[in-house]
Amino acid sequence: MAEVEIPMPKLSDSMEQATVLAWLKQPGDPIRRGEPLVEVETDKATVVYEAEQDGVLGDIIVDEGSTADLGAVIARMFVDGPGEAQATTRTVAKSPSIPEPPKPLANQNEERAPGNPTRARATPMARKLAGQLGVPLAELHGSGPGGRIVRADVSHAAGTPGESPADGRGEAVSVAHTPTQRTIAERMTSSRSTVPDFTVEAEVDMTGIVRLREDLRVGDANPLPSFNDFVVRAVALALRQQPALNASYENGATVRFGRVNVGIAVALEDALIVPTIYDTDRRSVSEIASESRRLVDRARSRSLSPDELANGTFTISNLGMFGVRRFHAVINQPQAAILSVGEVAERPVVVGGELRVGTTMELALSCDHRVVYGAEAATFLGCVRRLLEHPTLLLVTEGTP
Repeated sequence: MAEVEIPMPKLSDSMEQATVLAWLKQPGDPIRRGEPLVEVETDKATVVYEAEQDGVLGDIIVDEGSTADLGAVIARMFVDGPGEAQATTRTVAKSPSIPEPPKPLANQNEERAPGNPTRARATPMARKLAGQLGVPLAELHGSGPGGRIVRADVSHAAGTPGESPADGRGEAVSVAHTPTQRTIAERMTSSRSTVPDFTVEAEVDMTGIVRLREDLRVGDANPLPSFNDFVVRAVALALRQQPALNASYENGATVRFGRVNVGIAVALEDALIVPTIYDTDRRSVSEIASESRRLVDRARSRSLSPDELANGTFTISNLGMFGVRRFHAVINQPQAAILSVGEVAERPVVVGGELRVGTTMELALSCDHRVVYGAEAATFLGCVRRLLEHPTLLLVTEGTP
């Protein structure tokens, strides 16, 4: 047999390190290729890494709760043959006897993960706070998506909103950032500090989209596209026309991409992640609606795969569902632009010199000036507006409008 080193896998484009949240196998356990092996938290999300080959798990090098750099050895396993794929192997002269798996210690402050039904499902922040406050997670009922235990559940069970008395502001609690939150903070700081960005805005008449959605509703469209789905479709077609925005600034040069992969920002309890709709320009509105719902559901259940979080070429951030009229999102580096989408609502408009009630939506396009110039941004945003104000064009599956 051969002893194979298991490295920390690359699970996102920007990943430099990750934290091991839970080992789903123990030393001595047999492993089949494709089985869940370890749950790690990357810079974007919590991901379950699957075994890449058959074997038996040997030593665990990186314990739960510890962080390791990309490529660092996190465990070893025994396999038949010299081992392949991303592993580094060293053949041993007759494999030593494989140790029996140790009896698991009782630990209620763990997360119920795939392959281990005895673990309580909890966010990393909830798990950390539970450890600090001595709250057994196994006894809690989660209020988060899919019954996941969140920080508020732990605080409520502990009977305290904070850790210690402070000053006149009342009790205070210091909440440590998860690796995902730390990375988001670092990347947003870097984006604001290093990207010479500018923003252009436009107001869109959404009357036609509202009517089209009602027609689709009457026709029992399943799924019924949301306003955001129409925006995603319009953006994808506009990117096909204006490839200057389907780009990144990398190593002192502009890189334009051959595929249009639109990312949709999804807010979770303790993170903001951006799953990717691949080849968005080749998908119909209905296909975009189905894919976006699938990705949002997987995001909320923390089950997105690395591929579903990678390779985005443009990002859309929508806060309209919160009643936000207008905002400027931070560019998702290294992408060249991001579109902020506001609420669709009835507002006073002037038509032909007369004041009327119209249904409008405000868009704000933030761009990296190293890649995109003002005229290009204005042309792109004008294209998006034209498509949304003439929604029949969005129903064309192929071809440039």
